[in-house]
Amino acid sequence: MDCHPPLIPAHEAPERIVIASRESALALWQAHYIRDRLQELYPHCDIRILGLTTRGDQLLSMPLSAVGGKGLFIKELEEALASGSADIAVHSMKDVPMDLPVGFALAAITQREDPRDAFVSNHYFDLASLPPGGRVGTSSLRRESQVRAKFPGLQVLPLRGNVQTRLRKLDEGQFDAIILAAAGLKRLGLGARIRALLAPEDSLPAVGQGALGIEIRSGRPELARWMAPLNHADTACCVTAERALSRALAGSCQVPLGGYAEIRKKRLLLRGFVASPDGARLIAAEQEADTDDPQALGLAVAQRLRAGGAEEILARIAAQQS
Repeated sequence: MDCHPPLIPAHEAPERIVIASRESALALWQAHYIRDRLQELYPHCDIRILGLTTRGDQLLSMPLSAVGGKGLFIKELEEALASGSADIAVHSMKDVPMDLPVGFALAAITQREDPRDAFVSNHYFDLASLPPGGRVGTSSLRRESQVRAKFPGLQVLPLRGNVQTRLRKLDEGQFDAIILAAAGLKRLGLGARIRALLAPEDSLPAVGQGALGIEIRSGRPELARWMAPLNHADTACCVTAERALSRALAGSCQVPLGGYAEIRKKRLLLRGFVASPDGARLIAAEQEADTDDPQALGLAVAQRLRAGGAEEILARIAAQQS
């Protein structure tokens, strides 16, 4: 469990908390998970979930990189926070833009679930066992670029929709395999669908993958205090380093970029990469440091990537988007 004994005196505990959430099965699982942790902390609090449909959930026929990026999944939730109809919003941290809008803040980052990518197929054991021309579905430029770099003979095709929709498309035979976040499959009780877990060396995870974030409106210190026991210090440290790396590289859904940090023997190791969308060029870098300044480590790895050739890739992508 990622919460600690309550730090809030009983007479200062919340009486009511409304959680804004997307209405997908995974998002609602995440909201219920946070609700249950809060209920353990504040047993007398009335905690409710406000389900909302976001623009990202509505625009499922186009690649996410073409319709505005990750912010599409949280805008409506932030509007609920701004209006006061919700107190907190629960997000997958990989869906949270690197810079929150003015007036919003992250109050907690919870303990990470498995951050790895998962290979899912009904006929093949892993990417290496797919035949030439095998069809791999993914919604992520990050995953696509890494697959293309390592397995140029495979077809990588766009795949949008919630977890169940993606699995259905696989089962219908539209793809030979698909790649999903292991955390989502495990949280939904679908871990048995995973044929192989991709090591970070083979598919570096997305920034924040596997961690949940709790967003609040700035200027509500009582909410920040109530959420503080849910913050998992090691996960927050790792995700902070990853987000600093991505922010320094203008990371978005339009840039094939990965960032993954781990704490090993009390040291923080951060790995990152930037690639061309076709996987023809992939620049990787890593560095470790003490855990006391994860932002500085993120900036240092970003600088290594730029010096190693990422600057040219980023400039080319920016020119294509302008």
